Amino acid sequence: MKNIIIILGTRPEAIKLAPVIIELRKNPNYRVFVCNTEQQKELSNQTLGFFGIQADFNLDVMQPNQTLAGVGARILNALSDIYVANKFDATIVQGDTMTVFCGALVSFYNRVPVFHVEAGLRSYDIFEPFPEEALRQMVSRITDLHFTPTELAHDALIKENIPENKIHLTGNTVIDALGCLAPEVIDNAKSALRARGVRLDDKLVLATVHRRENHGERLHHILGAIKNLADEFPNHQFILPVHPNPNVHDTVHKTLGDRKNIILTQPLDYPELVCVMQNAKLVMTDSGGIQEEAPTFGVPVLVMRYETERTEGIAAGFAQLVGADAEKIMNAARNVLGREKSETRTDGAQNPYGDGHAAQKIANAIKDFWG
Repeated sequence: MKNIIIILGTRPEAIKLAPVIIELRKNPNYRVFVCNTEQQKELSNQTLGFFGIQADFNLDVMQPNQTLAGVGARILNALSDIYVANKFDATIVQGDTMTVFCGALVSFYNRVPVFHVEAGLRSYDIFEPFPEEALRQMVSRITDLHFTPTELAHDALIKENIPENKIHLTGNTVIDALGCLAPEVIDNAKSALRARGVRLDDKLVLATVHRRENHGERLHHILGAIKNLADEFPNHQFILPVHPNPNVHDTVHKTLGDRKNIILTQPLDYPELVCVMQNAKLVMTDSGGIQEEAPTFGVPVLVMRYETERTEGIAAGFAQLVGADAEKIMNAARNVLGREKSETRTDGAQNPYGDGHAAQKIANAIKDFWG
């Protein structure tokens, strides 16, 4: 029997690791433990629930106005206690958060193999995104199995002298997750959105902005562009889930709170977000996961970042990199909003980020690792 601990802490990690948890638990030779550091406490636990998963360990490490060093230290100490009290044969982490870095580091300290889901993403600017680019580069140095979502990610690791037998091109598990939601869950999400006044029609725009590097002046530029677009296209409805971080929340409400065709809402739960993406005419985002999910639904994406490690969508024509440049954001948005929705859709079957079978490929590679 192999004991596998899967460490997560944010909603994107819960979404992308849920298919892996489900797949690995089909194997009677594995005992799979789930540890939630609760970097995003309510969102991560709620999201696990949508997939019928409950964490075995909940760490509750977050504090108000914390520093990166502070949260990192608390996660490291809490995880260390778990590893001292339990024997694990492997650790699985996903992505590039502080939870990922600390999970991989504690695993390394305890000489437990590290398996990294969504490995190899690179911008090669350690401050874009910050601190994620530096964290994921460091995690790669202590990883035993790298599960890459795309060929570009695979090639990046090869160039960094990672042995090729440690790298497995699997696709992104976020595409698997889209197929794991029961139809009744989606129906409930549609009802909840309509109750909030969201019109699931052909004039719906999804906007999300939360990244640390977009705080401050960049955020004002982005919100100014959204405000102008809402005025210019009054028959379109803009929905903006507001991040709870006060640096984002207060500025968003002050700038956009008086626009009738802008819905400012609490962060959407995962099924609700899927429903909005399914129906949106345009997505404007600085999120990484949404860049990967949206192409499945053929919806155009404006990436409001100056660097993205997910360049496959841009190369394939699904997305456009616009940064926090208000004029560039507005011009690109006008090109979509000024046309019919049917004219701007792309072929979702050609999503460059995966085919929906990543979790199975990951499980097969882990089985091979142990012979």
